[in-house]
Amino acid sequence: MRIWKRMLLIVLVVVAVSAGYYGYSFYQFAQDIQEPNVITPPPPDGGAATKAAEIPQWDGNDRVNILLMGVDRRGMKNNGLPRSDSMMLVSVDPVTKRFDLFSILRDTYVDIPGNGSSRINAAIVDGGPELAMKTVSQFTGLPVDRYVITDFEGFKALIDAVGGVELDVEKNMYYHDPTDKGVYDINLKKGLQQLDGNKALQYVRFRHDATSDYTRTERQRKLLAAVADQMKKGTTLLQLPSILKEVTPYVQTNISTMDMLKLSALGLNLNTQNPGQYQLPPMGMFRESHRAGSVLVPDVDQVQAFIQETLEPPSTQTNTTVEDSTTSSTPQ
Repeated sequence: MRIWKRMLLIVLVVVAVSAGYYGYSFYQFAQDIQEPNVITPPPPDGGAATKAAEIPQWDGNDRVNILLMGVDRRGMKNNGLPRSDSMMLVSVDPVTKRFDLFSILRDTYVDIPGNGSSRINAAIVDGGPELAMKTVSQFTGLPVDRYVITDFEGFKALIDAVGGVELDVEKNMYYHDPTDKGVYDINLKKGLQQLDGNKALQYVRFRHDATSDYTRTERQRKLLAAVADQMKKGTTLLQLPSILKEVTPYVQTNISTMDMLKLSALGLNLNTQNPGQYQLPPMGMFRESHRAGSVLVPDVDQVQAFIQETLEPPSTQTNTTVEDSTTSSTPQ
């Protein structure tokens, strides 16, 4: 009996120490990524980034919308703002345990508050993440006040930290990048394979298809869904402290520590097998224009109606025609 009591005591001590270690690792990570790790916000009169304290605390029950931005910091000088290489809006419903991914085509021509009309990816250059959130919110009709930013190196670090991601590469991909002495060249072979950070970055950056950015954003959603599924696996969760440590220098957010804890708990229960994946603007809801180079001018009212219909609970949807005809990101 004494032996069993001692064994139980040892197990409880190990559990307590492990819980404390994991808790401290997450808390430290949450605190560190609220610092300007990726970009330095512009002065207040130029659109400073929203601080976590200014955001209403999430109650854990309402839908939450988070703007994900992948930026390209190559060639940045004097703390300048980076180019936005990709923009994706994640909308999470804690009631249905469902999340939807909306890829925003970077050539979408929209009104940028206080800066006239331009490509949507110019918003972060004009006023940092705060202006990017305002612009996306105005375009989609959804309240967007939380963001996460990473850069090329952060993306690679995350994929490597989780042990890579298994993905079916749909075709051979090759592109020589004339910058950075070939560091960001793309050379992928078709087929099911385990992608490390470098190969995964190549996969989501490739856009030399007949349909260019349409197909690229589809690949980005596909990979992000695979990463979300990978993060839920037991072996990955056991490695969480080291994963957080690896990606900290490359991630920046305005999500508060408390909200991060709630989102993390929710993330373990999310349905990652079949997330909604959409392109914005959907096919048929924009026209091509050459007013500022080659851009896409969206029908904002149609886009917002599509988003609202998409996010309605299935039981309340009476007409799925629009969704069925526009969820593909590749022109027919």
